[in-house]
Amino acid sequence: MPLQSRVKPRSVVSLFSGAGGLDIGLERAGWRTVSATDVDSAAIASLRSSQGARLRIDLAGTRCFLESTRIVHADVRDLRGPDLAPPDAAADWRPDLLAGGPPCQPWSSAGLQRGFKDPRGLLLGQMIRLANELRPRYVLMENVRGLLTAGGHSEGHGAAIAEIQARWEELGFAVSWALLNAADFGAAQRRVRLVMFASADRRLPEFPSPTHSRACGDGCQRWTTLGELLARIPAPEPEDVVLPSGSRVAELLRLVPGTGIRTGGVVEHQRPGGHWGYRQDSFLADLDLPSRTIRAASTPDWIRREGEPMRRLTWRECAALQGFPEGWVFEGTRETRFRLIGNAVQTDMAFALGRCLRDALARSRSGTRPVSPEWPEYFTKRIRGAAADHRANAASRQRHKALEVA
Repeated sequence: MPLQSRVKPRSVVSLFSGAGGLDIGLERAGWRTVSATDVDSAAIASLRSSQGARLRIDLAGTRCFLESTRIVHADVRDLRGPDLAPPDAAADWRPDLLAGGPPCQPWSSAGLQRGFKDPRGLLLGQMIRLANELRPRYVLMENVRGLLTAGGHSEGHGAAIAEIQARWEELGFAVSWALLNAADFGAAQRRVRLVMFASADRRLPEFPSPTHSRACGDGCQRWTTLGELLARIPAPEPEDVVLPSGSRVAELLRLVPGTGIRTGGVVEHQRPGGHWGYRQDSFLADLDLPSRTIRAASTPDWIRREGEPMRRLTWRECAALQGFPEGWVFEGTRETRFRLIGNAVQTDMAFALGRCLRDALARSRSGTRPVSPEWPEYFTKRIRGAAADHRANAASRQRHKALEVA
């Protein structure tokens, strides 16, 4: 019998909810979203329309996604803890979980990586403030892996995550971190994200163990491929299909799956012949692997299937790669839908995290103040690697950017 049918759902307050990816995964794992909030009008409209669609969490149960959820359209900076509590909540009410993925653009490799200099980077602090007001039993935060090596108010690599941890600990919360790949939890997408658990009065749970792997070993199933997912979802609507056109058609048709049209080579210290990358809008997906990370852009990867012309992944296919259930509503233009989908938390990974936290809540007892564990060894290796790369290549990258501006 499904987990959500056997046990009473625990309460979660959802911040930066977007189109609802994190909420979908958590509700599948047995949580109940008490309130969900976002400042984005299209995200709020999508949540309300999806709530109205009354999509069942699983076919054997009776609960629907976002059932009785308060959907709050507001800037997180204007919210206070009581604004997110149930209408009939007692004065000392606290949620079992506060969850959210603050805007990732300040830390993402796809953005300018301005960190705390970007006003959106400061919204992490609003989540910490609301956690202090609500005092949830657990906190779950998700963000891009670029946050791990980012500088903070000081310039050193890894300074941002150290500053964030220090702020949580000042308020009595212990925190633990991990990098997780959605493909390791059944998603047909290689999407690596930085995840944080926090608690002030409960033992911190271990992060979930992978259920899938590329090598299909250690009791894991094989990764789900993009081709397998496309074979089991409805064929695309004709109006959603984008075919190649213009001067790049010949270049795209010559691509081998898993490659793309190259960008200009940037000469770097350890790459005297140039550091080549791929144009983000001109990559041909490998159907025998999970897809690359779904982006918040209306130019997803190209696919080439036997008997079909080359085309881009549609927004509906990207939604399926993110784990959204069929029938979930995305309001707005085509570009808005891609943005909402690409910015969402992948639901299979959210489910694994939600189940882990649900089990921990059932086993743990309040009153024992937890301690933040040491960072994983691979964290420090990544931070040292980013620092070494910066020392070797910062000057050449700055010269390259200056030439681009000129």
